[in-house]
Amino acid sequence: MRRVVRERGSRKWWALTGVGIVSFLGCVDLTIVSTAAPEIGRDLRTTVAQTQLVVNVFVVALSAFMVAAGRLADVFGRRKVFQLGTALFGLASLGAGCATDFRLLVLFRFLQGAACAVLYTSSSTIVSDAFPAARRGKAIGTLFAVNGFGLAVGPVLGGVLVGALDWHWIFLVNVPAVLSALGICAFSVTESRGAAVRPDWPGVALLAVGVSGLVFGLTFNDTFGWGSWQVCGALAVGAVALVAFVLVDRAAEHPLIPFGLFGDRLFLGAVVAESALGFFYTTALFLMPLYLGVVRHHDDTAVGLLMLPATATVAVLSPVVGRVVDRVGPLPVLSFGFAAFAVSAFCQSRLDAGSGIGVVVLAFVLMGVGWATVLGPAAVAALSSAPPRLSGLAVGASWTFHNFGGAVGLAAGMSVFRAFGGETRFEAGHHAAMLLLVGSSVAALAVIVAVGRGAFGRWNGVRPVGG
Repeated sequence: MRRVVRERGSRKWWALTGVGIVSFLGCVDLTIVSTAAPEIGRDLRTTVAQTQLVVNVFVVALSAFMVAAGRLADVFGRRKVFQLGTALFGLASLGAGCATDFRLLVLFRFLQGAACAVLYTSSSTIVSDAFPAARRGKAIGTLFAVNGFGLAVGPVLGGVLVGALDWHWIFLVNVPAVLSALGICAFSVTESRGAAVRPDWPGVALLAVGVSGLVFGLTFNDTFGWGSWQVCGALAVGAVALVAFVLVDRAAEHPLIPFGLFGDRLFLGAVVAESALGFFYTTALFLMPLYLGVVRHHDDTAVGLLMLPATATVAVLSPVVGRVVDRVGPLPVLSFGFAAFAVSAFCQSRLDAGSGIGVVVLAFVLMGVGWATVLGPAAVAALSSAPPRLSGLAVGASWTFHNFGGAVGLAAGMSVFRAFGGETRFEAGHHAAMLLLVGSSVAALAVIVAVGRGAFGRWNGVRPVGG
């Protein structure tokens, strides 16, 4: 009997390890290509717009399929869908690493993003199912610590691989890691699923077109221009598809998104937190390296090292944050996170060429504190707000808002940056954009507090995950 208990206890940690490897790779691929983009452009002789497409098509695919991936995992089995997504990610990485043509590289990057939609939604639900309710916050915190480390090392790893080998290896390095993860998950991950209902295929198609259209338009406005047919057409198609999705889904017997979820205070808090998180860090991570390079004149190596206080803090704090969430619930932790974001953005809005390095590092560390205390707890809130049969769907929906918030944030942040200074008066534009992030963080904090109705230090009457 004791042996069986030990085997089960060991299996859940092996499951976390296998899932963590793949989740880590997905986060690395979100940031690693930015470093290699110049080399890719030179080797494939692409324009700036084409090179940016290689970087951003990943996010478009990720956003388009997030909800559908979560729903399919609930219906067909999270273990099965996760393994298929992992295999697709490995094959797409192999294809991208072997690509010698720009169009093929874009195709395989799109497939990588679609596969990561499966990995991001299934990973947290698999970990949630593997651990008892009292330890799920810690387990999910550990998973997001791994994710934070992936985001942190992505740019550095990209630079190392491109310098030592060539850009193809930023994708090829995924293949052996994917094979090892599949081997670990084969014996450690058990199957779980939600209700056995037929997927809402019209809803899947309309939501994919709608979200990808809006994200494409918001993401590529800087490449093509707000008045271009590409951006206007994408936004129009996206808006029409989303309206049609709402109409179709409300009439469906088994809707892709049960809109009743939005009546749950905890799920609403998760959606607000995910959207505001994406809004914040997409703009901040664009401006912070520019400040270090343009204003302080640091070289690429120094910029990478000075960015580590923000991203490494996420990896260090996430397991601790998970244990706190187990004790007090996600909403108080989310409130603290957005307060840290607001203080970080305010400090960064005051930075100039003469600011001391200690002040810069402190501002960046505060951003990492905010990131760590929002990223994992928001996922816990989404999981806790839905019944087990809809957990994958809940995570997929919250991550869709995360990516959409990121696209809106980057578009808004860059518009403010250019309106108040741009490249000719960088500091003025930087300060204005950071003040925008202060406002967005304070607004998110106010909503989270209102959602919690002041009931901090407990779970606000909401059942634990899986309850």
